[in-house]
Amino acid sequence: MRLWGGRFEGLSDERMAEFTRSIDFDHVLALDDIAGSIAHVHGLGRAELLAPDEVETLVRGLAELRADVAAGKLTWDPALEDIHMNLEVALRERVGPVAGRLHTGRSRNDQVATDMRLWLRRTIDGLDASIVVMEQALVGLAERDGDAILPGMTHIQPAQPVLFAHHLLAYVEMFERDRGRLADCRRRANVSPLGSGALAGAGYPLDREGTAAELGFDGVTANSLDGVSDRDFVIEAMAAFALSMVHLSRFAEEITWWSNPRLGFVRVSDAFSTGSSMMPNKKNPDPAELVRGKAARVIGELTGLLALMKGLPLAYQKDMQDDKPPLFDAASTLDMSLRVMAGMVATLTVNREKMRAAAGEGFTTATAVADALVRKGVTFRAAHHIVATLVAEADRAGITLDALDDATIAAALSASDDSIALALVGDAAVAADLRVAAGLEGALAGCDVIGGTAPRRVASALAAAKGRLGL
Repeated sequence: MRLWGGRFEGLSDERMAEFTRSIDFDHVLALDDIAGSIAHVHGLGRAELLAPDEVETLVRGLAELRADVAAGKLTWDPALEDIHMNLEVALRERVGPVAGRLHTGRSRNDQVATDMRLWLRRTIDGLDASIVVMEQALVGLAERDGDAILPGMTHIQPAQPVLFAHHLLAYVEMFERDRGRLADCRRRANVSPLGSGALAGAGYPLDREGTAAELGFDGVTANSLDGVSDRDFVIEAMAAFALSMVHLSRFAEEITWWSNPRLGFVRVSDAFSTGSSMMPNKKNPDPAELVRGKAARVIGELTGLLALMKGLPLAYQKDMQDDKPPLFDAASTLDMSLRVMAGMVATLTVNREKMRAAAGEGFTTATAVADALVRKGVTFRAAHHIVATLVAEADRAGITLDALDDATIAAALSASDDSIALALVGDAAVAADLRVAAGLEGALAGCDVIGGTAPRRVASALAAAKGRLGL
């Protein structure tokens, strides 16, 4: 049954029919389509385009359809092209010819735009909950093992020591921004295009605001052309999905390195590992690796949508049918990736000793020693040069900075042209202070600013994160 076929004399070519149908993927919108239809029927009743008994019959039939869809009892007919036709024909089978009144004042153009906004709204709510679970896993790990000391890196080289909790909370900040982006996207998407018709607006005095309110929208779209052809909300959501996947991928990359026995900072549980069909020794963090790959897929889907929309004139074009598969896939991929990564994080075993040993390599406390000199009045440039000399001496001796003796420290100070540095030469208390700063705990304590890795600052940030997450 072709609901649009009145002017056509012949049947569609089977190849064309198969090529243009969308029921294989847009059936995901079934419950949203029914919700929109019920609200539309109520609106038609308020506009006196339907009699009260017709409203009652249609709403009853749509409610029955909704129950069947929720129970998985409805079979989708590919010959009916899309979800809208499938549901209208199913409704006709239940209530008879009155089903033909349902489409009054409505086009599939504003219908699908409404469905997608309804779908996206509840999908974002679900994704927000999944991001919270991921954050809770990170915070839980930070509570258990956050006082372990990790080598902070720049350029993938040892830089400065940081608390493990500080590193984990950096990802919590990223995911909080993801939540904010999704909430912002949800707000902009939460307007109703229903009543825009095919492109010019409905030809009846429909109460668009009332219908929008019934569906939980904040308002209505202001322009009918834009209402049916806007897909900014899809692209904006996709961009938020892609960026969240990037954040997951960055953390996944770290887990793959940390779990390598050569580093051995963490051990991935058996529940989130796989082996090799050939090598009996292998234990692979496959979920983390797959998250990296799936991030690439979501990024590609976002790029594809941007390319799809870039050349489309107003108003609706059939190209827009292809906005759904990437959107549905990206949302599903992000949700699954979040849940798998949360499970992996919650079951990680941390090797504090290996972390600490690595944190002490590469003279990561050098900046803290320079800062200690600056606090004594030495200019930073002079302090930088003095500590670089000490690093070279320690490297030659094969020792850490906190193992340098007084004589070596005095020699580095005396080689400086800074008057304060020269005045510190031979001061045993200064040498002792520099050695304290050169220790891992001393270096951590020195970064005592909001957002820094000093233990008291990290404890405050952890408490704040727990408060936000209701932990």
